[in-house]
Amino acid sequence: MSGHSHFTESIEEYLEAVYRLEREGPGVSTSGLASMLGVAPASVSGMLKKLAGDGYLEQVARGEVRLTRKGLEIAVRVLRRHRLAERLLTDVLGMKWEDVHEEACMLEHAISARVEERLIALLNQPTTCPHGHPIPPADLSDPVRVGVPLAQLEEGTSAIICGVTDEVPEILRYLGDLGLRPGAAVRIREKAPLGGPVSIERDGQAHAISLELARMLIVEPA
Repeated sequence: MSGHSHFTESIEEYLEAVYRLEREGPGVSTSGLASMLGVAPASVSGMLKKLAGDGYLEQVARGEVRLTRKGLEIAVRVLRRHRLAERLLTDVLGMKWEDVHEEACMLEHAISARVEERLIALLNQPTTCPHGHPIPPADLSDPVRVGVPLAQLEEGTSAIICGVTDEVPEILRYLGDLGLRPGAAVRIREKAPLGGPVSIERDGQAHAISLELARMLIVEPA
């Protein structure tokens, strides 16, 4: 994009983060944005005020904001390109799924509309990123969400993994080593009481994972 400055990238990152917290997280908060973006809460407050003044956000309650259509258009565009870039890095370039988020954060600002169209065709119209998060529709409608946390399933239930909520590289690396990626078929063997581990079976192999990890894995009961 001609004249695309670091400040423009900062606006895009804020709007993308607001979208993710609005639709994929616990809701928009100053502390949540600060944590996601790695900046001080005071910086977040100042930027939110500016974004609201520029028409990208609107106040809905004390301390709460939501995207206007103007802000939504930018957030969806950036997040689409981010997740398409992640697909390119894993599916075409063969990068590991734990390594692509940071790379995609840089690429998302440089992808043009023309390149986005070519990526969609090259990648065969993907609907999710490698971690199972939906690629937002270009028409700004909310993406269809499927699945429940694996931790909610009863013993003996079979399911297909469709995503993981956390993109922390160490977590993704561990899950990848166990073969617990989107598309993998699993069965709940046993759930220990009092928050104990969950025993699952994949391809005939048993694995015990923590309850915390079982809450991060999103599955569709088979």
